Amino acid sequence: MVSIKIKEATKQAHQELEKTVVLQLKAVRNQSDYAEVLKNFYAYFQAVEKAIAPFIDKDSLPDIAERRNSSYIREDIEELGSDTSTLPTAIPPVITNLQQAFGALYVLEGSIMGGPYIVQMLQKYGMTKGFHFFSGYGADSSKMWAAFTAVLNRVPKTEEEESTMVETANETFQKFGQVFASSALADS
Repeated sequence: MVSIKIKEATKQAHQELEKTVVLQLKAVRNQSDYAEVLKNFYAYFQAVEKAIAPFIDKDSLPDIAERRNSSYIREDIEELGSDTSTLPTAIPPVITNLQQAFGALYVLEGSIMGGPYIVQMLQKYGMTKGFHFFSGYGADSSKMWAAFTAVLNRVPKTEEEESTMVETANETFQKFGQVFASSALADS
């Protein structure tokens, strides 16, 4: 199954991104700091969503309209008293086909699984709001992830297409990390 291959092949890139994100989350001391971290997520998710939009629709992912997207992040930023008028530069991976689009979406959708841990961490730092995005699909997060991976696993028809998906997922993790590396809280 390609979902397992992607998970295994992106383990290092995933861990590097996670380390960078967690360091910034640990630097959060107030709502403004938290909003700045969320702007990294918003800028990148929005860029990737635009890149995959021509390839993923209700025909390729029937529940796409029910899936969490960057609007949840924007809502959190606004709830924290900030806005999205200034965002970091976010360059998505190159997406030219369905396989690449699903490889990138694997990273975005996979981020829901760590959301509850992030909420707990932020609550320890005194944050009380701005959790729409990190709440994922609530009690349905595991079910939604399973539904996504079931579709993902049917996308590639050849080993070459699987490789394309893996490469794009790795690139998605790496480029996401670049957004955080250039962030104001990166040196905190």
